[in-house]
Amino acid sequence: MWGGRLEPAVDDEYDGCRRGDGFAMVRCPGQDQRFWKPEDIFEIRCLGCNCAVEFFKDEPVLKCPGCGRMIVNSRLDLSCAEWCQHAEQCLGAARIRNVEMVRDKLIGRMKEVFGQDEKRVGHALRVLNYAERIGEAEGGDPLVIKAAAILHDIGIHEAERKYGSAAGKYQEHEGPPIAESILKDNAVDSVRIRHIGVIIANHHSARDIDTLEFKIVWDADWLVNLQEDFAGLGRQEGKAKVEKMFQTDTGRRMAMELFSSEETAATGSRP
Repeated sequence: MWGGRLEPAVDDEYDGCRRGDGFAMVRCPGQDQRFWKPEDIFEIRCLGCNCAVEFFKDEPVLKCPGCGRMIVNSRLDLSCAEWCQHAEQCLGAARIRNVEMVRDKLIGRMKEVFGQDEKRVGHALRVLNYAERIGEAEGGDPLVIKAAAILHDIGIHEAERKYGSAAGKYQEHEGPPIAESILKDNAVDSVRIRHIGVIIANHHSARDIDTLEFKIVWDADWLVNLQEDFAGLGRQEGKAKVEKMFQTDTGRRMAMELFSSEETAATGSRP
């Protein structure tokens, strides 16, 4: 078991808790395997090829043996970084702050919350894809956009458990505290956590927020909803809904292209 470990995808300065400047340090108790529990070694599936990769709890990143993709440990506990003077060396702070790494960690946590609910997982990933594309054109804070897109429906299961309904008003109420906990676990700063929470709390009603990041996630969600829930709309009715509901130029253009492509497929004409 031990001999087959993949090497962490970090440099030689990794883990300041294991060695110091010119003197030997006592191994961090959280990393000393004498104190570990069975659940501190687990598998995470690669987002690229679905290969199961074994992680130790203190490994931030490993390379997938199947496709070579860097896999982020979505269960990595970063709470010690708030006080430990060696946090930057130990955790690779620059890497942890990297937006794409946080993105992958949040996807992992979202999948844990939704479990076998492939419909909700698939919806969140499609919204994320559209949000990233719109964000590239419109701007905004990439971390807020990606995190809000991944977690926008995170309160669905709790809403169903408490109220027997996945209605938007219940999602908006239950989602923010769940998202806040996940974001804190991933060392996202308090300002962004607040912004992401307000986006989630308004992603059905659009009452109390008008930021660019909200508009991008709103449009991305609607792009997916148009295909999932409004596929039978005629072209004119669909375009009217686009004009009414969409809030960014890029999102509106992408939605119009959806209806244009459907019309082309239905008539068999060439664009």
